[in-house]
Amino acid sequence: MVEDERYCIDILTQIKAIKSALISVEMGIVEEHMKECVAEAVKASDKKKRDKVLKEILSLLKASSK
Repeated sequence: MVEDERYCIDILTQIKAIKSALISVEMGIVEEHMKECVAEAVKASDKKKRDKVLKEILSLLKASSK
C-alpha cells in the first residue's frame, strides 16, 4: 500500500486491523497456555517447574504492559 502511494488513512486503517488480529491470536494462545501449561504447573509438586512457568507468564504480562 505504501509503495502504491495509497491514502495514509487507508494504510493506517489496515495497520490497526492487523494489530487487532494479532492481539486476538495472542490472547487465544495466552488463554490456552494458562488453561493447560500454567494450570498443570500450579498443580505440580515440582516447585522448580511451577516457579519457572509462573515466572514466564509474569514476564510475558509485564512485557505486554509496556
